[in-house]
Amino acid sequence: MRFEEEPSTDVRFPGTGRRDSTSRSERSRLPRPVEPGRDYDDVTVAYRLATRITGAPEGDRDGRARG
Repeated sequence: MRFEEEPSTDVRFPGTGRRDSTSRSERSRLPRPVEPGRDYDDVTVAYRLATRITGAPEGDRDGRARG
């Protein structure tokens, strides 16, 4: 694996309604931060994400109220 530049990540949850979310990643044989232009062999990245809706929906995908 090779990175031309240090990566930037972002997690978003589209839609409406309140959520309770958590995420984490585990990396092996890959330093933090990675070095641009360096080759990394035999790396593993495990990413876990859990989310649940905690409130009533605020509307449909177009933002209109339901009812």
